[in-house]
Amino acid sequence: MFSQRFSATRLGARLARHLAVHRLDVWGIPYGTGISDSAASIVAELAANAVTHGRVPGRDFEVRLTLRPDVLRIEVSDARRERRPMAMDRAPDAEAGRGLGLVEALATRWSFHDRTPVGKTVRAEIDLAQG
Repeated sequence: MFSQRFSATRLGARLARHLAVHRLDVWGIPYGTGISDSAASIVAELAANAVTHGRVPGRDFEVRLTLRPDVLRIEVSDARRERRPMAMDRAPDAEAGRGLGLVEALATRWSFHDRTPVGKTVRAEIDLAQG
């Protein structure tokens, strides 16, 4: 398992994506493969959402990766419980709200959960047989 906290800034979100793909490479999922690219996009979107919509001044966001033989789990947690991820029911040409559609398209499944003591976690899983 890999777990790291990042500052709730655009730089923190960018660093989260870079460190996630580096960790996957260390685990044997090379840069540029389908799984690595999908995971990078998912981490980038969820980290950007955590920074943009889940930011609480003075609080970080956390990225956790768990690799099992059959699935890669990506979790991004932020400090705002009241800001729930919205369902993908926006028009395709909308200027905002399409990011979770990308997560939905790349992940095998995704969900969100309350985090104790405060905040929420968005979880996305990629079945490794698909990549």
